Parts: sequence; structure tokens; C-alpha cells
Amino acid sequence: MNPIDSGRITRSYTQRIDAPPESVFPLLCPVRESDWLDGWIDEVEMVHSESGLAEDGCVFRTRVPGRPETVWMITRHDPVQRLVEFFRVTTGLVATRLRIGVEARAHGSNSVHISYTFAPLSPAGRAFVEENHSEAAFRSDMVWWQDSMNHWLRNGEILRAPAC
Repeated sequence: MNPIDSGRITRSYTQRIDAPPESVFPLLCPVRESDWLDGWIDEVEMVHSESGLAEDGCVFRTRVPGRPETVWMITRHDPVQRLVEFFRVTTGLVATRLRIGVEARAHGSNSVHISYTFAPLSPAGRAFVEENHSEAAFRSDMVWWQDSMNHWLRNGEILRAPAC
């Protein structure tokens, strides 16, 4: 077999969230994310969930202005291990695996380990990944998510994104 280089890349980041893992893990859900992440409620549509929340086999889609639709499936949802994995496809462009693990730390905080693996599906997909998921863009998104979740956990309200 000859290896095939699709241009696959992995981006990883560890967030520090100032709350215990049992408060954080339930927020890693396509429904609950709209509680704390500005704009998410306008971008997500639940397709299938027996409980109405995150679970194995949950399917949802996102429609972000200026980007193509993406379909997601939760492939692992383990509240005991505090691990959730997603697989998503942006048709014709990229297949992505997202893995999030929540690890307890001292003094009631935790580390949230996030890893995205992007596999472009076409030359246009390579360009899409380079444009939308560069290291700088990824880190900016992860810091925004960290700041947003910490703000919501401290204040009970959504941190609003600055106007462009």
C-alpha cells in the first residue's frame, strides 16, 4: 500500500476552566453550548438525540454565515471518563475528528484537552483548512471559547463577541 497524503493536520490546545469537571463536562453539548457561547444558538440545529442533549449517536448540523454547512455526530460520550468525541463532515471539503477530555486540577479547576484532526477531502478542502483552521485561527478560537466558558461559569451570562 502506498500512503496517501490528504494534507491532514492536527491542532491541539489545553484550556484552563475555573470550575470543577462535573460543572464543565455537561456544557460540551450542542444544546448547552448555546448557554455560554455567543452566536451558537443561531448556528446549530439538532437532527437526532434521544435525550435532547449530548449522547452517543447524537447528530446535529451547523450553519455558520459565510461557511458551508457541517454535519456532526457524537461518536463517544463518556461522562465517567469526561471524554467526548465528535466526527464532522463539511461536504466536499473536510472530515474532522474532535476529541475533548476534561481533567480535574487542584482547587476546583480543570484542564480541557482539545484536539481537532482535519482531513481535507479535495484541493478546495486543503485551501479551506488553511484559511479557516490555521494555527493562529485555531488558537484564537480556543482562547475565545475558554474566556466565554469561564465568563459564563463566573457570571451566568454570555460573553458577547466584540463587534467587527
